[in-house]
Amino acid sequence: MSADDDNVILLEPAAQALRDEFVGWQCRIRQLAVREAGGRPTSGMRPRIIAPDGREIAEAVTVLIVPQEPWESAKLFRYQFQKTQDPVERYDKALEITSGSYFQRPREFSDMLTALFGPESALADALLDLGRCVLDFNQYSQSYRLPCSIAQLDEDDGFYQATFWHNSMYNPYLPAGVRVLAFTPDWSRAGVQHATE
Repeated sequence: MSADDDNVILLEPAAQALRDEFVGWQCRIRQLAVREAGGRPTSGMRPRIIAPDGREIAEAVTVLIVPQEPWESAKLFRYQFQKTQDPVERYDKALEITSGSYFQRPREFSDMLTALFGPESALADALLDLGRCVLDFNQYSQSYRLPCSIAQLDEDDGFYQATFWHNSMYNPYLPAGVRVLAFTPDWSRAGVQHATE
């Protein structure tokens, strides 16, 4: 983020509008990925992570959006995971859920993004040491830069559980002790760029 970007502060209505636009965009690109690409994460779900001083920390990290009420989502994915031992059935069920109505109501989603890391992830340690970063999203004609605070979620947190069970549906071999980090955007300092700008 340049010094000029840091000087731009959005007033509350503009910040809220940008938040709603971003969450709506995330829901749309996730529906498309499920329907057209078998659920594989696209570039818009894998932001570049930039340190506050402008250094690139990671070229791409897959992040999730989670409903504001995460426990319902956690219970749904956990139930479907435990219903069968077949990884193909689990994967197909995850696609069925997320291609249906799951992403059709953006206002029901939190703007806090989550990402799952291995138990010994050096990247997770580095991010927690920084405490904040910029998530740089790009896909199609959209580009969003979100300054975020970073925190590690406890296992009994609903957002941890929703993230864990969602990821388990696609990857049944997650190691014990995985960590979930939460990225909370500062919408007053966020930015967007459209191809027409």
